[in-house]
Amino acid sequence: MKKFALHFSRIFVGVLFLFSGLIKANDPLGFGYKLQEYFDVFHMSFLGGMATGIAVLLCVFEIVLGALLLFGFWSKKVAGGLLAVIIFFTFLTFVSAAFKVVTSCGCFGDAIPLTPWQSFSKDLVLLVLIIYLFINRELIRPFTTNVKIQQGLFVFVLLASTGFGIFTYCTLPVLDFLPYKIGANIPELMKIPQGAKGDEFAIMYKMSNKKTGEKKVMSDKDYLKTEIWKDENWEITGDPDKVLVKKGYEPKIKDLQINDASGTDYTRELIENPYYNLIIVAYNLNDTNDQAIGELNALALNAAEQYNIRTVLLTSSSASDAAVFSKQMKLFAEVFYADAVPLKSMVRSNPGVLLLKNGQVINKWHYHTMPSFDKLAEKYFNK
Repeated sequence: MKKFALHFSRIFVGVLFLFSGLIKANDPLGFGYKLQEYFDVFHMSFLGGMATGIAVLLCVFEIVLGALLLFGFWSKKVAGGLLAVIIFFTFLTFVSAAFKVVTSCGCFGDAIPLTPWQSFSKDLVLLVLIIYLFINRELIRPFTTNVKIQQGLFVFVLLASTGFGIFTYCTLPVLDFLPYKIGANIPELMKIPQGAKGDEFAIMYKMSNKKTGEKKVMSDKDYLKTEIWKDENWEITGDPDKVLVKKGYEPKIKDLQINDASGTDYTRELIENPYYNLIIVAYNLNDTNDQAIGELNALALNAAEQYNIRTVLLTSSSASDAAVFSKQMKLFAEVFYADAVPLKSMVRSNPGVLLLKNGQVINKWHYHTMPSFDKLAEKYFNK
């Protein structure tokens, strides 16, 4: 029984660490965005610029630990490393859940979204299993005692995991779990199906009794039901609060709104264009790659002159910063504005490009992998 428990714990923890590390390494930039949230919460914003690099290292660490546990190599060191990692993450997810500071932990990236409490529960289970492994670490046997094979496998896993994280950072995720993936129809993903219920809210009033000084909070329904408003001793103090009572249907794309500099909404016009149109996404113009913007600008000019293709640039930077940037780069593309959150989800690159037609994402590219205008025209515009 003890042998079975040890074997089960070893495989379960090893596979879960491997899966968790790989799924985050598939999208290191997205994991980096999540780390930035934690850095801000814990007043460590100075680490924000290194978030993606730290994300890649954490993914590599998880993958290596998971693989070594499955191999059974260096059990004492591996069990100690696993225990340190799980204690840290259990504390982190508890803080996130208890104080509602980060709404999604990012443990499995966008592939399996977990609430903070779900993530904390998962970490508690892992903590129990890893403590068991740590206590019985001397009973873990490697599948081979050949030192050269052990070192060779360690180096292979280390280099492969590091290379995978760098590759997906410099291109795009191999598996895209985001709502703006290739083939997605953006307008459809923004709709709420007919008959589906939206969020239910309650208006909460802060009440105070002028005679006794008693205070209480009650919902708008209770306010009317109890007819407390008829009692002249009770009065509403302060502004009422709007509280979510029941979560309703939530569309996969719920936060996309595209405006021009004056605030006019262009969302539907841009995403429902029945013809090919190019969307350059540069959520932060201060950190974008200027050379890539220059090359995309030239591509946009050719696309407009030869095929009448419309190209727009979406950013979350201020209109004043965008105006300066547009003048410096001599931008041909029209500039529009949206919140950084949906822009970061559109394409994991700054800048990145989406090719849309009739609201559907035909293709998307990291600026490193953007095809030339001739190849783009041959594959899409000439047909």
